[in-house]
Amino acid sequence: MRRLTSRTALFALVAAGVVGALLLLVSILKSPVIFGLRDDIKHAIPHQAVPEGVASLSAEACGVCHREIYDEWKTSIHAQAFDDPLFQAYWRKDKHIWVCLNCHTPLQNQQPEVITDLQGGRINRPVSHPNPDFDPSLQREGITCAACHVRDGVILGPFGDSVAPHPTRYDARFRSTEICYTCHAVPSDRFQFYNGGPCATFMEFEAGPYKAKGYICQTCHMPEVERPIAEGGPVRKGRRHLWRGGHDPDQIKRALTVSLAADRPVLTGARRTTWTLTLTNSGAGHMLPTGDPDRYLLAEFEVVDAQGRVRAGQRMTLSRSILWWPVIYEYADTRIPPLASRDLAFSYAVPIRDEGLTLHVRVSYHILTERAYARLQRKYGLSVEVPHAFTLYEERVPLREGTPQRQAAARPPRPRCAPSGEWTAWWG
Repeated sequence: MRRLTSRTALFALVAAGVVGALLLLVSILKSPVIFGLRDDIKHAIPHQAVPEGVASLSAEACGVCHREIYDEWKTSIHAQAFDDPLFQAYWRKDKHIWVCLNCHTPLQNQQPEVITDLQGGRINRPVSHPNPDFDPSLQREGITCAACHVRDGVILGPFGDSVAPHPTRYDARFRSTEICYTCHAVPSDRFQFYNGGPCATFMEFEAGPYKAKGYICQTCHMPEVERPIAEGGPVRKGRRHLWRGGHDPDQIKRALTVSLAADRPVLTGARRTTWTLTLTNSGAGHMLPTGDPDRYLLAEFEVVDAQGRVRAGQRMTLSRSILWWPVIYEYADTRIPPLASRDLAFSYAVPIRDEGLTLHVRVSYHILTERAYARLQRKYGLSVEVPHAFTLYEERVPLREGTPQRQAAARPPRPRCAPSGEWTAWWG
């Protein structure tokens, strides 16, 4: 008995040592953030001097002549990239790690520290010194005009014949997807096994059908417009500086086509009727949803009686399923690729003596879960209410004898801007 007890204790000790060593190894090698670093994102855009003929690098200075573009930029998520309450809460959660600023405030002028190196290549061990040229007001502008348009004292743009009070130069990146690549093709790091990266919007588009048709990111996110680029200038075909995307419900609705159909008329007490909800990514050149891995679509069916009680229901999320610890591993993805569809089925037999039943169908888009949102409020200082869930489609179908087979149809596909998952819950 003593020998058995000693062996058991020794085995437990060895097992604890192995587990401890593995956890220590993971803690040493595992990145403190959910993405890796490419060489072109390890440093901020180098310090930029104010071009001759321009008052400052501030977007407001650009707005003196480019008023319409400035007014559009002010409404964009780019302009809010630093002040956005969700970013600030997530950044606090990540202990204000420096690398986030390289996309949210890309200019060195916007950052309080200059990162010169990484000790041992570790993202959480930066070598830095205070930035003497740090401009706090410019930091609050997030992805400001100068982040894309100013390099080496020159204003860059999509035209080669500009006449302006400042130096200008044509840059082909503005007519391609390359201008979006840096921040919308976030790579994986060690011990991170994503299907394409934590934010793979760029790669999704490059591999999709719209790239082959000649579309670029700007086709949908910076719609074309004819107007003077600067006040008093000639009318040109330019682009609106809006960048509407995952925080804008109207943009998401334009990308999604929804239809609902029944396989037979609904008859009280008859065989089960099956409704099929078809979601089609008819207008996005990337996965729907895309971007942050927390984002998802939620489809819900509920049978509700005349008193408002839920008799039965099903729901499903179209999302990325990711294990976050001890390594990051993406084990499922039910999102919708470009021009693809998901068919979601719900079956129900209306009881013989049950009247006043209605089928409620809803599709909603979520930036993050309610649980994650509450955690940001509770632990990481999210003190304002931020819209983070939007209803994209809603239909109410009375369940009575003679209900037509085709229940509802949403908007037709919008191609110019342009295998089913498993149900995750059942109640009733």
